[in-house]
Amino acid sequence: MNEQEAVVYSVYVGIDWADKKHDVCVQQANSDAREFDVIQHQAEAIDTWVKGLHRRYGGTIAVAVELSKGPIVSALQKYDFIDIFPVNPSTLAKYREAFQPSKAKDDPTDAELAVELLLRHPDNQSTALRTETVLSAGFGVV
Repeated sequence: MNEQEAVVYSVYVGIDWADKKHDVCVQQANSDAREFDVIQHQAEAIDTWVKGLHRRYGGTIAVAVELSKGPIVSALQKYDFIDIFPVNPSTLAKYREAFQPSKAKDDPTDAELAVELLLRHPDNQSTALRTETVLSAGFGVV
């Protein structure tokens, strides 16, 4: 059993990122209820949202996002209670097409599908990004 399998998450979050705002889907562990939110792409707004989420649920938070680097990943990476799982954009698109034959992209739905991928297909997820991974990647070191 590796370290990743040993983590128990208090909440699962899917984020559909954009330049100005991020659509978010949140599902508490052991619950089927989902909540949706929109976060402005501003450091203060992201910080307030993350701290509120942690205050509310505590524990370690699993976040699925279509990036392995970039502003939203950097903003989330500073919290030691968040594990970030990058989702390949084409995987999310194919998963969306399986359930929405119209192929219409919808940001809240993509955030929800990212949560679905985390919960229903954990074996297909990459290893969570760690602070040292992101910092090393920023300097060109792997």
